[in-house]
Amino acid sequence: MIELLCNKDMRAADAAAISAGIPGIDLMEAAGRAVAEKAIEMAAEHGPVLVVCGPGNNGGDGFVAARLLVERGRDVRLALVGDRAALKGDAAIAAKRWRGEVRTFDPSLSLGCSLIVDALFGSGLSRDMDGAALQAIEAINTSGKPVLAVDVPSGVCGDSGLVRGAAVRATRTVTFFRFRAGHKLLPGRALCGKTTLAQIGIPETVLEKIAPATTLNARALWDAVFPRPDAESHKYRRGHALIAAGSEMTGAARLSARAALRAGAGVVTLAANPSVLPIYQTALEAVIVKPMPGRDAYAALLDDERRNALLLGPGAGSGEETRELVRTALGTGRAVVLDADALTSFEAQPRALFSTIADGQNVVMTPHEGEFRRLFRTVCDETPSKLARARAAAKVSGAVVVFKGADSVIAAPDGRAAISDNAPPWLATAGAGDVLAGIVIGLLAQGMPAFEAACAAVWMHGEAGADIGPGLIAEDLPDALRPVLRQLIG
Repeated sequence: MIELLCNKDMRAADAAAISAGIPGIDLMEAAGRAVAEKAIEMAAEHGPVLVVCGPGNNGGDGFVAARLLVERGRDVRLALVGDRAALKGDAAIAAKRWRGEVRTFDPSLSLGCSLIVDALFGSGLSRDMDGAALQAIEAINTSGKPVLAVDVPSGVCGDSGLVRGAAVRATRTVTFFRFRAGHKLLPGRALCGKTTLAQIGIPETVLEKIAPATTLNARALWDAVFPRPDAESHKYRRGHALIAAGSEMTGAARLSARAALRAGAGVVTLAANPSVLPIYQTALEAVIVKPMPGRDAYAALLDDERRNALLLGPGAGSGEETRELVRTALGTGRAVVLDADALTSFEAQPRALFSTIADGQNVVMTPHEGEFRRLFRTVCDETPSKLARARAAAKVSGAVVVFKGADSVIAAPDGRAAISDNAPPWLATAGAGDVLAGIVIGLLAQGMPAFEAACAAVWMHGEAGADIGPGLIAEDLPDALRPVLRQLIG
């Protein structure tokens, strides 16, 4: 279940299920039952449960959950933010089935409670919080009580994970059918707490009609094309990565080279200015080191067509020399990874970079937030959503874009996108991005398509970081790929 639905997708899923003969109130009853079960699991045996309902279907789920909690012998206080007479459709039916008191929300209702159920607003929220809803959210957050959110914490946008003015900080969240992008993107992911997925009777077949373009970055997305060497493999069959190395920050390219080897590239050549060649020669025993005094020397290295995957940027330095190397690399039509200075060098002329990428060429860009903003300024002006920005950047550039972070988004020019949720916080350290770029180039050298290679690399990077744990430094990561690869290859 790796599909991530946008709000439009979820509405379509509900509509398709209803069209297939499943009454909407039955879906609501199933959703409310899932909420009630989680509430019983979370709430202590003493103290009432406060269910805070909103004016739409999310509130309807809350009414169902409240009724079922009472049937299970729990003391329930139900508060409605809005006018009961204004409830419509299935929410009105659910409210009619509730036989208890419907109170106007007041912060004092949380006194003595063991749990607050947030059923104010779901993932389809389209406006900033204000008025009574804002006051309720602020009161929930200051109550000190554990909070169970229905669908998403109220105030979180299901499409982007962004906060609409204010949002509930939930202890746990229960959502339905499939996760939304907002459950995996920050800050929404952090506000959800632990998120549980419940099935409420929507048929799996509706996914064929919806055809969601966003997925969770999980093994199922790329495992079928992950490179697994066999008895006939030799080093050149496993690919030859060429890394253009810088003269000042020499550690960056060394980290990338080691990661490319660990990721499975059969051969890695590192090309550098003759003045710093001894640094690379003494530090990298398994890496071929070649002199590269300039663009012509780099172009000569590319005469060897076995060098099928090219990485530029780590520690390269920003400027015209780097731009020349990038243009030369892209002109070969081979797989290319552009990181760090290879991206920053084009911040004043991004179109000059994008126009050099051939249609269908396996090109991966790996910007962090600052590099992304410098290269894709117009995209950043259009939307604050990380997912939407990554998609737009991939489309305008013609490259697969890895928009790095704790919630990395990998987007392809054809509209596909994946969100990663396995990156531990200790990956936020100098050099970790250079290792990621090396893993990507190592997988591309072995023939993985660009989108799948980028997704696999980000996942492997996260798993390696989680395995190392606190105290991680970038030098730890290449060796930490070994147990990850053992898990993938067997």
